[in-house]
Amino acid sequence: MDRMAAGDAEATVVFVRRFQPRVYGLAASVVGDPGLAEEVAQDAFVRAWRHAAAYDPRRGRVASWLLTITRNLAIDAARLRRDHPVDPDRLLRLPATADDLVDAVAELDRVRAELRTLPPEVRRPILLSIVYGLTAAEIAARDGLPLGTVKTRIRRGRALLRLAMNPAGALL
Repeated sequence: MDRMAAGDAEATVVFVRRFQPRVYGLAASVVGDPGLAEEVAQDAFVRAWRHAAAYDPRRGRVASWLLTITRNLAIDAARLRRDHPVDPDRLLRLPATADDLVDAVAELDRVRAELRTLPPEVRRPILLSIVYGLTAAEIAARDGLPLGTVKTRIRRGRALLRLAMNPAGALL
């Protein structure tokens, strides 16, 4: 990293070759589009190159630092890419069909059933945060609510879902 921070082109090439498969793989798994994953990976390497001098080995490994940069860029790219937002309540009405995934479908049905039992003011922020990846601040701005209210509703909703999905584990 020191050599890369000093502008050593060879060190930069070695760095990119070493981490390229992992960076691209992470980006592809988050964004789901090979072309966009390439852009995210390139942006991650550019950002790592620009901020190489800021890397502190006492705070973690280089791979962790680089993959954190990649993950954040990929999430941002995925959020920007959303074309048509879907009403979260519509997800609750979707039919479950998948012959080869009977267990997964049964679990999905169970989660949907438990989501239906949540009050709408709790259910909506849960779906917006978990399914759509919106932050509490984005949900607050979107719904015109105070940030603290949204955070409380998400926390409460997750706790209610945990309790409903595993009542025995809630006693632990």
